Parts: sequence; structure tokens; C-alpha cells
Amino acid sequence: MLGTDTADLVFATYLNDHHAAAVGGAELARRLASEQRSSAHASELRALAEELADDLRTVRRVMADLEVPVRAYKATAAWAVEKLGRLKLNGRLVASSPSSPVLESELIAMQVTGKAGLWRSLRVRAARDGRLDPAELDELVARADRQRETASRLHDRFAEAAFA
Repeated sequence: MLGTDTADLVFATYLNDHHAAAVGGAELARRLASEQRSSAHASELRALAEELADDLRTVRRVMADLEVPVRAYKATAAWAVEKLGRLKLNGRLVASSPSSPVLESELIAMQVTGKAGLWRSLRVRAARDGRLDPAELDELVARADRQRETASRLHDRFAEAAFA
């Protein structure tokens, strides 16, 4: 169980910050996949969104295993920011801009990059904390790397469609 010393509080804050980012990233990916459901990228986006939702559940499980409580206010704020992000001024009144999926794929890539850092940090902690499975964390790092490649590939396709 985490105590009240500074290192434990810093660790709990770190995990909650990543949890909030995972909430936002999963929501964004789910929405992008939904908006692109009839595009050539639909299956790839749907698979990425499903993986990000799985990763969010994994973050929650790891936090529970480590007895770190989820700070609901951070997750709620991340959820709300993702919803407010839909209101960005893009020069169009009703339809989304062709640049929206470009920007959204960039945001997903940033979230995935951060999540890979989380898994690496937990891998370091696993050396002294038996509640963490080093092999699982290695798999999660590799998965995040694949997700980042997918987001980058999708970004390039969206940019080509928007700016060519």
C-alpha cells in the first residue's frame, strides 16, 4: 500500500495524470473511429480505439494492484477537455474540417508516446515491486510503439487527404 511520504504521493499523482491522459486518448480515438467508420481507415482506427480502451482498463487495474486510488476529478476533467476540443473553431459551422483528423491523430500519437513512458517507468519500478509484471510491461511498451506507428501512418494519410 502506498503511504503518505512524498515519493508515494508523487507516484500516485503520476499514475493519476496518466490515467486522465488515457481517458482523453481513449475517448478521442473512439470518436475519430466513429467519425471515420465509412472511410478506408475504419478498421485500423477501430482496432486502435479498442486497444486504447484496453490500455485504459490496464492502467486502472495496475492502479488498483498498487492500491493507488483513481482521482475522479482528473479523469472527469480529461473527459470534458476531449468533449470541448470538438468545439474548436475550424472555419466551418457544421461539418468538421479536413484538418481535424490530422490534428486528432497527432494528439493520439502524443498520448501513446506518453503512455509508453508510463509503461517504461513502471518497468523500472517492477524491479522492486512484485505487484508489477515485467513481462507484461515489456509487452505494453511494444504495443505502445506499434500504436504510435499506426497513429503516425494514419496521420500521414489524413494529411495527404487534407493538404494535397
